Amino acid sequence: MKRLSLTAWIFIAMAAGVTLGLAAPAVGANLEPVSNIFLRLVKSIIAPLLFGALVYGIAGAGDTKAMGRIGVKAIVYFEIVTTAALFLGLGMVNLVRPGEGMKLEPVAGAETLPQARTTLTAVLEHTFPSSIIDAMAKGEVLQIVVFAFLFGAACAAVGPKAEPVVTWCASLAEVMFRYTKYVMYMAPFGVGAAMAVTVARKGFSVLVPLGKLVITMYAAQAIFVVGILGLVIAITRVPLRPFVRAAKEPFLIAFSTASSEAALPKALENMERMGVPRHIVAFVIPTGYSFNLDGSTLYLSLASVFVAQAAGVPLSWGQQILLMVTLMLTSKGVAGVPRASLVILAGTLAAFQLPMEGIAVLLGIDAVLDMARTSVNVLGNCLATAVIARWEGYKL
Repeated sequence: MKRLSLTAWIFIAMAAGVTLGLAAPAVGANLEPVSNIFLRLVKSIIAPLLFGALVYGIAGAGDTKAMGRIGVKAIVYFEIVTTAALFLGLGMVNLVRPGEGMKLEPVAGAETLPQARTTLTAVLEHTFPSSIIDAMAKGEVLQIVVFAFLFGAACAAVGPKAEPVVTWCASLAEVMFRYTKYVMYMAPFGVGAAMAVTVARKGFSVLVPLGKLVITMYAAQAIFVVGILGLVIAITRVPLRPFVRAAKEPFLIAFSTASSEAALPKALENMERMGVPRHIVAFVIPTGYSFNLDGSTLYLSLASVFVAQAAGVPLSWGQQILLMVTLMLTSKGVAGVPRASLVILAGTLAAFQLPMEGIAVLLGIDAVLDMARTSVNVLGNCLATAVIARWEGYKL
């Protein structure tokens, strides 16, 4: 008998949790500690993983000036496209409002959610940490990111003397990758328990918003591919048919495996075969795996506002813009982590005092969502190489 994958076990656990919640609500409602243990372990990943991955990524890139013109163009392009993805997700979730009617319990202290009246000065002051240890203990994700960026830049400036520190951060990131893998072994138990508790307390009708979220997510990803990436192709005059031929196989690999890494070798090979110079392909695609996560950033904006809607926590446009800025910063640098979007979403929900119960509920359908966002991530990075090549004057 073929060994079942973790994704398959998550699907089985989700179905079992729904069945248990309907058939034996009293038993299902008592499984909350199992779900809570899993969520606490997920939260324990955030600070060390962000610190190790970001510092190593920034310091490993070396001097920004040495990266040259291609690096600057790639970074500018990444930020424009991922920002468009964030705001598309924000628009879709506000239009469809898939979280309404789910009724997650707001966490204690939700009244401390950043208010629209908060001044820009106060927000900026809170972004910079007075102590990185305190920021990690409190789960202040923005402060961790700011410290990691500055620390990584300092390591790059110091040069060879900082190599032991950079190596340690690389090791920390690798250890946290493996730690995350171990935590994800508990995912079927956490998902099953969360679904059982949710269905036992809220009834079968709670599953309707999840279905709406999946449909909204796939519709938003399709609009992004056709509308935004299609517009980029038209503006930069990337030849459509050769690009589709080159990107089709890595896209399908990413969709079927929900793994960007599985599609990486074929993406590198096919884009070079299309005519993109090797030095551009070798730089842009690996960098994009950390900084150009189009599908994941779109999902994060959808999922975070979905949880707020499900918890009945109203978010003004000012609060949602602040949420988008947080996601824009925290979604960088952890593409190699299994369920990376889950880690980023957990940190964002914690920072905005939104219920972590939403993580476990979303994880139940995460495999379906992951297929869409991962394949769009790969497609976006394939296109990025062609765009930068055209920007550099190469004819494809």
